[in-house]
Amino acid sequence: MRALQIAATGMSAQQMRVEVISNNLANMSTTGYNARRAEFADLHYQQAARPGTINATDGTVLPTGVQLGLGVRAAAVSVNVAQGSLSQSGGDLDVAIEGAGYIEVTLPSGASAYTRDGGLKRSADGLVVTSDGYEVVPGITIPADARSISINGAGEVYAYFTDRVEPELLGQFTLAGFTNEKGLEAIGSNLFLETAASGPALVSAPGEDGLGTLRQGYLEDSSVDAVREITELIEAQRGYEMNAKVITAADQMLSATAQVR
Repeated sequence: MRALQIAATGMSAQQMRVEVISNNLANMSTTGYNARRAEFADLHYQQAARPGTINATDGTVLPTGVQLGLGVRAAAVSVNVAQGSLSQSGGDLDVAIEGAGYIEVTLPSGASAYTRDGGLKRSADGLVVTSDGYEVVPGITIPADARSISINGAGEVYAYFTDRVEPELLGQFTLAGFTNEKGLEAIGSNLFLETAASGPALVSAPGEDGLGTLRQGYLEDSSVDAVREITELIEAQRGYEMNAKVITAADQMLSATAQVR
């Protein structure tokens, strides 16, 4: 009775789908978050009679054969790379990326990570860091006596002082692009790591080499579509229920077989 095992794989698949949907809904308000989607593939098939096999009785070729599926498996949880809407925050160090690209940061281990969360902060030393305190690459330090900060679309950071007319250029933010953004490894805190699947980071100035530009005073909203997620949640729930009914039916069939005398 393969139905028990097949239905069990179906229930596990729908459970995983619900977990992915719940994570999307939980991150509806996460800055720069892109929704995930669970993808599945059918399992191996038992070849009772292969297509194209010659029939031993009359020598004809079987047109279809007999292939019995053994269930479903999780193939991937892919990221729906999409530009979220921009909301005005008013922060002088809040920057939203309009287009492709990621802000590069340095982890405590010295490794590089990448994020689209442009809610930047200033450390006690004036260094521009993320909300978790990771230094933004390249390192830009804002003087303590700076009256205000201006960041243009090309990522150039200017500081204004009370005793000067002309602003001072402190540095320029860069963005990193990837051949396959879906291949990045998410590690939490809105951070991603480069992998062999994503390809190496292609670092350039904002607005160059196909990268987006920066907009000061804005943050990128999550791209989660709540209506779509709720619809898929209902579908996953119904799929789970139907697989559970298959297990119930298979159990009743086994019980009937066991009662045969």
